[in-house]
Amino acid sequence: MRALLVVNPAATTTSARTREVLTHALASDLKLEVAETRYRGHARDLARQATEGGETELVVALGGDGTVNEVVNGLLANGPDPESHPRLAVVPGGSTNVFARALGLPNDVVEATGALLDALRDGSERTIGLGLAAGTPGTEDEGVPERWFTFCAGFGFDAGVVGRVEQQRERGKRSTHALYMRQVVRQFLGEANRRQGVLTLERPGGEDGAAERVENLALAIICNTAPWSYLGNRPIYPSPDASFDTALDLFALSKLSPPAVARYATQLLTSTPERGPHGKHALSLHDLTNFTLHSQVPLPFQMDGDHLGVRTSVTFTGVRRALRVIV
Repeated sequence: MRALLVVNPAATTTSARTREVLTHALASDLKLEVAETRYRGHARDLARQATEGGETELVVALGGDGTVNEVVNGLLANGPDPESHPRLAVVPGGSTNVFARALGLPNDVVEATGALLDALRDGSERTIGLGLAAGTPGTEDEGVPERWFTFCAGFGFDAGVVGRVEQQRERGKRSTHALYMRQVVRQFLGEANRRQGVLTLERPGGEDGAAERVENLALAIICNTAPWSYLGNRPIYPSPDASFDTALDLFALSKLSPPAVARYATQLLTSTPERGPHGKHALSLHDLTNFTLHSQVPLPFQMDGDHLGVRTSVTFTGVRRALRVIV
């Protein structure tokens, strides 16, 4: 099988020696080409070139969730076509590796490589759904290009936390769970819209065709699978029913007062695959194919843990059976 291994040399949990050993292991079973990323967006460009070349059957992403996201966007640059596009495989090398773990892969890079080789020998694969986000027609963000995400997107509070973490990493800080928790506190203390939410959910209505609107939301998390993230080894489930086999799930809060945050943060930390956060300020919707989030003010936006700046409106689409993955 002709394969491209896309390596992020800055991956948090791998060393040059580890990457060399893994490359040799994969090359024993694959006709392997190796490419290291050199700039933001390079993994996307490499995957797109492999897809358009027509000879590559498999693209392996060695890195964190950001690297995986770029590779997926390269594979689907011309739209989803699972039967003709190269398959995707993932070797987790980041600090959290949500997508790889959601697929059931070990979080250890060596064990994950062994699992990948076993899957290749057994011909084991699945076709998964993905999320797609784009600028909303008729708004100031309508020109924002569409982008795929594998496990989550966030509009507002959690995206602000991601942005703060990225700033700290650019200053040389290591990506740790303690760093994330500090930025959660700082984002909450600096949150300007916690008393009155500025987000509005709009989605297609029922038989009468009228759109359904939910206003004054203060936080929105969109999930394509569960869990949403991890705190250490503890999985977090804002949308326990989210799945690669359905469309998108939405979790939103209408209030970010200290008592509400304390309550829902506790529920998140104790969430399980059977029960997520709940209460009068929580909105949970399952298996949404199309919906839009509008904001009265520009808010931070993230996808798969990558901060993408600020937006005032984003339209989401859940696309079933978008990509084949080796697992």
